[in-house]
Amino acid sequence: MPQNVAWIQTPKRWVASCAAAFLLFCPAVHAQTSPSGPGMQLARIKDVASIEGIRDNQLVGYGIVVGLHGTGDSQQTVFPAQTLISALERMGVTVPQTGANSAMNMQVKNMAAAFVVATLPPFSRSGYKLDVTVSSAGDARSLEGGILLMTPLYGPDGQIYAQAQGALVLGGYMVAAQGNARQVNHPTTARIPNGALVEREVPFELKQLQRVSVLLHDADFHTAERMAAAIDASLGAPRAKVVDSRRVDVATGETDDLPALLDKVESTEVQVFPRARVVVNERTGTVVIGGTVRLQPVSILHGGLSVNVIAETEVSQPNGFSRGTTQVVQQTTVQAQDKPVNRIDLKQGATVEDLVQELQRIGAGARDVISILQAMKEAGALEADLEVL
Repeated sequence: MPQNVAWIQTPKRWVASCAAAFLLFCPAVHAQTSPSGPGMQLARIKDVASIEGIRDNQLVGYGIVVGLHGTGDSQQTVFPAQTLISALERMGVTVPQTGANSAMNMQVKNMAAAFVVATLPPFSRSGYKLDVTVSSAGDARSLEGGILLMTPLYGPDGQIYAQAQGALVLGGYMVAAQGNARQVNHPTTARIPNGALVEREVPFELKQLQRVSVLLHDADFHTAERMAAAIDASLGAPRAKVVDSRRVDVATGETDDLPALLDKVESTEVQVFPRARVVVNERTGTVVIGGTVRLQPVSILHGGLSVNVIAETEVSQPNGFSRGTTQVVQQTTVQAQDKPVNRIDLKQGATVEDLVQELQRIGAGARDVISILQAMKEAGALEADLEVL
C-alpha cells in the first residue's frame, strides 16, 4: 500500500493523510438526494433495474496469436502446435508426421494459444463490432506485438455468433535478457478494440413480450412498491404490479408501442433507498463504506502484538591442535512486542467522518481498519451489510 493515501468523503470534501490505509466514501447510487426522507435518493429506473429478456450474452473462442518476438509457447505446450497444424492443413500446407521436420519436432516460438472472450450486447445485428479480450492459454511470456488469427466465438448453445481477428493492444510488457527480467502489469492478456464482427443475431424480438418485467439490481420491497407507483403515475394508468422484492410486472396492450413504453418506464424517476453496505477487500486492504452507513455509540480498544523470529547461522571453529570439527550452528532469537492499546469513543449521533478521523488519529493501517469494522459489526455498532471480497 502507498504511504500517503487520501481519505475522501463526498459531498463534503476533506483530505487527511493516512499511512497504509485507504477508505473511499461514496453514495451507493449516483443520483440526486431528495429531502423527503433520510437516505432516500431519486434515480432513473434504467440505472437501478433492467428489463427481463433484454440482456448481454457471453461469447468464448480458442485461437492462436502469431507475430511474437520469441515470447510464445514453448515446445512443452502441445496444443498450440496442433492448432497450427490444423490451420496450415486448411490452407493447403501439409506438415509431415515423421522425420526431422515432423510435427513433433516443431519449435515455433513466435506463436501462442489463446482464449478469446467477448460480450454480445442485446439487439446486435450482423456486422456489429465487438471488443474482445485475448488471454494466453499456454506458457507464453508475453503477447506483445502479436496478431490474433481468425477465431470463431461461440455462445452457450454452441453456435458461432462472431469472428475475431486483429492486432493486440497490451497494457504492460515483459523484457528478459541474461537472467534479468522486468515486467509491468500482465503482458499475457490483451484487448482488440472492435476486433470481432457479429455473424449471427440472437433470436429475440420485442413483439414477443407478453408483459414487461422490470428487475431491480438490489432486491427491496420498499423500492419495488415505490417503483410500481412511479410507473403507474408515468403511464397514467394502474398497470404495474409488484411480484416480489425484485420484480415488477407492467401490463401491455395490443396497441402499445413497446419501444415507446420501455422508454417511459426506463426514464421514470423512482425513490430508492440504497442498502447500507461496507465492502472490504482483504487482499488489497481496500475498504469502501457507503454514505448511508449508520454508527451506534461504541468504545473501541485496539492494540497489536508483534512477534519476530530471527534465525542467524554461525560457524563454530575448534581450538587450535584440538580434535574438534567445524560446525554450523543456528542461533534463534524470538522478539515479542505488545503495542499499547488505542481507544476510540463514538458518541450518539457519530458519523462516518468521525470514525475516519479517529482511525486516522490513532494511525490505524488497512488491516487494522478491517479488523475494527468486523468487530463493530459483531458488536452491533455498525448498521450495514459487511461484504468481504
